[in-house]
Amino acid sequence: MDMEYLAGATLAGIAIGAGEPLMPASRSDPPAARQILSAIAVLLRQYRDSEGVSAIATSIQEKIMTIADELQATIEQMVQPGKGILAADESQPTIAKRFAAIKVESTEENHRAYRSLLFTTPGIEDFISGVIQFEETLAQTSDDGTLLPEVLASRGIVPGIKVDKGKGPLALSPGDLITYGLDGLGERLQQYKSQGARFAKWREVYQISEHNPTYLGLSANAEMLARYAAVCQEQGIVPIVEPEVLIDGDHSMARCAEVTEAVQKEIFHALHRHHVVLEHIILKPNMVLPGKAHPAKSSADEIAAATLRVFRRTVPAAVPSINFLSGGLSPEQATANLNAMNAGFSDAPWLLSFSYGRALQQPVLQAWQGKPGNVASAQQALLKRARLNGAAQRGEYQASMENAA
Repeated sequence: MDMEYLAGATLAGIAIGAGEPLMPASRSDPPAARQILSAIAVLLRQYRDSEGVSAIATSIQEKIMTIADELQATIEQMVQPGKGILAADESQPTIAKRFAAIKVESTEENHRAYRSLLFTTPGIEDFISGVIQFEETLAQTSDDGTLLPEVLASRGIVPGIKVDKGKGPLALSPGDLITYGLDGLGERLQQYKSQGARFAKWREVYQISEHNPTYLGLSANAEMLARYAAVCQEQGIVPIVEPEVLIDGDHSMARCAEVTEAVQKEIFHALHRHHVVLEHIILKPNMVLPGKAHPAKSSADEIAAATLRVFRRTVPAAVPSINFLSGGLSPEQATANLNAMNAGFSDAPWLLSFSYGRALQQPVLQAWQGKPGNVASAQQALLKRARLNGAAQRGEYQASMENAA
């Protein structure tokens, strides 16, 4: 809900509470305003003197407006034409798998060296507005001893943090998954914020089969994403809401569209129930694609049209940005698909951008190979992919750019 309205409702509640007798909030007020007014009622029963009322008014108004200002400032810095997000939040098992492919041992020092390589790449601030980090990265340093979140912030790149704790089976719902990590989230966010993080990311995963996702799977995952987003905003942290319909399987593009639409509808109902301010979130969804094993392949233009059809039906215009995940696409495919969306649908109500992991990093790992002497060439590989995706965000990418230096 609108933070200015909430502040106004708060002050109105204080004014009411200072009189005789204390009146309850109206049922016509939005739910969050009613909660605030009820809390104020309790406080004002204890502090009836004008000085106490004034102190409470000032404290609550400052808290609300400070959080709103924090969230808005982060959104404005992250949502910029020609820029997107680098997902560098691989968990320990995932980064071990990536390193194994290039025969590099998965140690904390190698993780640090690799992420330092990424974050210190000259020029990426022109195309990258935010970086999602894994928890260990917050305390790691670049080669010159600067904390990695500080490296990013000094370049105008917003540091972020993955906060979910991985996924597992959803009980009594075969084929559906659920993500863990809500316990203690508020306290963890406070710690991450003190280490420089200004946004967070939480991923829910949906497998497509003949029977999945079930309605229970849809509703349970939406509830988790909404609860996470609400806790983030309460702490002044912008939540990236990531519902990923997996590309694994032989399903058609039409089936992916059907599932993605159901997922998005359920998520935005849940976000509304939890009073999440849509202007202060970033959506990170999958594109609408046929399954990897499906015999028919689709063009970038077909993928763009199918994707935008679903999101126009489901995503409110209040959301400032949709930053797509690459989800197993090749770097070139991910860039071409994003370009087709921006070139063909320039009237979309949201910024259409990227939040890529493998699609940005795959060429970097291949160039690096864990060798200090390869750092410069690896950084050039990252800068190239960031630049090409920045062009795709503007609808200006061409396949011939892949062969340019």
